[in-house]
Amino acid sequence: MQHILVHLQRHCFFSPYMATIQSDLLLSAFYKHASSTFRSFPRATACRLLFPSPRPPLRLRAFSTAAADSTVVKVPDKPSVCTADELHYVSVNNSDWRVALWRYHPCPQAPPRNHPLLLLSGVGTNAIGYDLSPGSSFARYMSGQGFETWILEVRGAGLSLRGSNSKDIEQSANTVSEKMESLSENATTVQGSNSKDVEQSAHAISENMEAASESATNGPVTSKKELNSISCAESEISAAQGVEDENVAVKGDLTGLASVWDESKLVTRLTETFLRLSERVSGFLSENQSKVMSANLLDRISKLLAGSPLYEQFNDIRGNLSTLLETRENSSITSQITELSQKLVNIIEEAQLSIVTPPLFDLQTRFSSTVDDFQKQLDLMVNYDWDFDHYLEEDVPAAIEYIMKESKPKDGKLLAVGHSMGGILLYSMLSRFGFDGKEPRLAAVVTLASSLDYTSSNSYLKSLIPLADPAQALNVPVPLGALLAAAHPLSSSPPYVLSWLNSLISAEDMMDPDLLKRLVLNNFCTIPTKLLLQLTTAFREGGLCNRDGTFFYKDHLHKINVPILAIAGDQDLICPPEAVEETAKLIPEQLVTYKVFGEPGGPHYAHYDLVGGRVAVEQVYPCIIEFLTCHDK
Repeated sequence: MQHILVHLQRHCFFSPYMATIQSDLLLSAFYKHASSTFRSFPRATACRLLFPSPRPPLRLRAFSTAAADSTVVKVPDKPSVCTADELHYVSVNNSDWRVALWRYHPCPQAPPRNHPLLLLSGVGTNAIGYDLSPGSSFARYMSGQGFETWILEVRGAGLSLRGSNSKDIEQSANTVSEKMESLSENATTVQGSNSKDVEQSAHAISENMEAASESATNGPVTSKKELNSISCAESEISAAQGVEDENVAVKGDLTGLASVWDESKLVTRLTETFLRLSERVSGFLSENQSKVMSANLLDRISKLLAGSPLYEQFNDIRGNLSTLLETRENSSITSQITELSQKLVNIIEEAQLSIVTPPLFDLQTRFSSTVDDFQKQLDLMVNYDWDFDHYLEEDVPAAIEYIMKESKPKDGKLLAVGHSMGGILLYSMLSRFGFDGKEPRLAAVVTLASSLDYTSSNSYLKSLIPLADPAQALNVPVPLGALLAAAHPLSSSPPYVLSWLNSLISAEDMMDPDLLKRLVLNNFCTIPTKLLLQLTTAFREGGLCNRDGTFFYKDHLHKINVPILAIAGDQDLICPPEAVEETAKLIPEQLVTYKVFGEPGGPHYAHYDLVGGRVAVEQVYPCIIEFLTCHDK
């Protein structure tokens, strides 16, 4: 091994092309002859081991955010969950969001590159998918090959945050980071061998995931407030359970409920909820949506009172409330809604005191919980108010503009790799540029498991089609991260109840179990319903379209002038090869390269294996490097 390295190192770099060849030969020799321990290093790490820098270590900026005057504000530490060299925050126009950009510096000894590289992630995922560990990191591999690499976390994903100043952003980022890391710790401590133990652990993991998502969306102050509310709610539930046990022994004695039944606070919460519906939740809900939402809340309350002698009184109040809620909030109806809320609370209280049937002992507690849950639903809908076009028109352009200012490529262009929805964003961006007849700021594009039209495939994403029903538009945003985090113990531990979920992410034996666990627990987040609704148009005739249904992105791909490498996985159940090929066919033949990875006898590639599979570094990564190098001019 040593004589090979010495022989190669004695040769000079005659040209950038020869530099690339020399670097690849040396690294290939390293990977071929190194021990299994060294082989686990990414090429970026290998580069640093083989070519130690003669310069002293560079003191990297750990954390930065663009201030209002466009200067960079530095704060002491970046969150520990961010393993990039730097973390940047970029303001987004028409929004209070700051999207996160993970930055990886190029290896000093690698061949010089002309363009920075932007990585875009899939729907409901973050930067961690591109940097799972030092030994399995697409981002580090690309930086090791000389590319200044950036990963964008769009709004709502990963460390992207709502915030106005560096102190709040730093606090929020560290809060999210701590909660994300605690997920892995909780998962590691799962020792249950039966379904009940595993399910309890799954719930704990899911709650941490949801808390991390809320911290990013609402900020540290709101998150702390909500945690206090949760604590109070738990105390109330515990007290209610104790009261219920007492009531089972002594029927009719319900005086203990006074400790959990705060009538005035409940009236206030209920009034605020109805007023928010009346004012269409600050313009977020349409009049029709507001009616559906208010009916939904009243239906939930109705079910609590089913069979009660006070049911007719409730219906009278319901009718009056429905009439008031059809009018936008004003001072004249506020007092009326408050009065009706008080009457509704009185009915629940009277029903609780008069009904001794055991299943209805906790009526007041369930009523309080119903109101609280509904308020959280409204908050989620308002906080997760964006779709695919927001990413396309605001988040990605803001990131590209910032990267251009930082990296300053001579021709004002960058290279881009997009996985899943990330690739769809790149296709859509090129389509827009083609339609407008403008020059895109992309020198070359690689898409991994991406398509604008899924109608010809048997993608598992077709399960989203029912969401296209307008009535479903009022669903709570899909907490993908929490769902997958909760499902992971049930899929990876006995009795393997949900083991089939793993095949949607990775083919058998293609990912290290620990890396798969990190991917599931830390890479996914909550998905806005509006985003899902727009993405479902990819399963209809014409393919993916804009939010108004007036622009079909695949219709203008034939007008683009950017070279594209479209890669598919042979066992991808989410974006099958036929879906990838369907979009590739629309691109001018001289500009597109289509390739499917996977062999009949293995290895096979599922949806994420193209980025993080065991052999991706040997098969997929070199293909991407060759393509990008060819167009990095």
